[in-house]
Amino acid sequence: MPDRAGLTAAISKPRVVALPGDGIGPEVTAAALEVLARVGDFEVEAHPIGGAAIDEHGVALTDETLEGCRIADAILLGAVGGPKWDSTDPAAPRPEQGLLGLRKGLGLYANLRPVRPSPALLDASPLRRERIEATDLMVVRELTGGIYFGERGRTGAGAAFDTCAYSVPEIERIAEVAFRSARRRVTSVDKANVLETSRLWRETVERFAGDRRRAARGEGADPREDDVELEHMLVDNAAMQLISRPHDFDVILTENMFGDILSDEAAMLTGSIGMLPSASLGVTDAPGVFEPVHGSAPDIAGTGRANPLATIGSVAMMLRFGLDRPAEAEGVERAIDEALADGLRTPDLGGDATTAEATAAVIERL
Repeated sequence: MPDRAGLTAAISKPRVVALPGDGIGPEVTAAALEVLARVGDFEVEAHPIGGAAIDEHGVALTDETLEGCRIADAILLGAVGGPKWDSTDPAAPRPEQGLLGLRKGLGLYANLRPVRPSPALLDASPLRRERIEATDLMVVRELTGGIYFGERGRTGAGAAFDTCAYSVPEIERIAEVAFRSARRRVTSVDKANVLETSRLWRETVERFAGDRRRAARGEGADPREDDVELEHMLVDNAAMQLISRPHDFDVILTENMFGDILSDEAAMLTGSIGMLPSASLGVTDAPGVFEPVHGSAPDIAGTGRANPLATIGSVAMMLRFGLDRPAEAEGVERAIDEALADGLRTPDLGGDATTAEATAAVIERL
């Protein structure tokens, strides 16, 4: 799995860039940074991104912000977007361009989204408790290819197009992340019955898995790498199976758009999309971006009702994958679980705890 293990071990004060963004982004980012400050001593530098950057600079991601991110040890992102910047004009800047530009500019090709419902929230999911119990899966999503980054445009005949393209090296490197993350099985999701890119995806993942198995049987190799199974599943079937038997999944490997949709669906297994953190990782010497899966929720911005737990969980992922501090990461995750077990509920979870109260509850249990 790509990470920056060891690179920050000798640095007494790691450098974190905060990108609060739009809507509730600044509120949940501030909450997460408050938790981070209780964990250790970090140098934090903030930059605008998304709609905030459009308002200030006319673009969603400035060169200065991107350069500041390149020299950071890790990046904490809030959320971007909102109706203020919605437009059908293809020439108009959009907040999401900041996020896509950040991923492309830093080479962040692997998005990791763990889905593990807290025991205290098993009854908060719209699914029955017995259906989601023991769910502990990871969605590994390819992040810099596919239809989101393909050629697009409009023709003079009142038509539009978006191109989905993948190369063998792009598929191989994300497959490697998935297999290294797996404990027992990788479920590779595609639409190989219809799409040519999916046929290439399936062929490449199958070949990669075979090469990996053969290498694991070689002299001096680790035989545990031969234990991970591979199965292929069409995306429409995967969407159904994710709801009917989520506990059967281990690692879900998929391309950009399918991963975007499936990981948001999986968020509801936890009771709220406000509970899901994520990590976007790339080459070894690049900093990772750690962010909640939820959006900017402009309808509740400024009301104090935003759930900060997904962003605080993203801090835990940053400590583990970005700053090589697994013990501190476990401490943050344990504090979240304990706060929920003791009754913490934000409005999205059926309670009335404010953003500040939720943050304080986690800090109290660190």
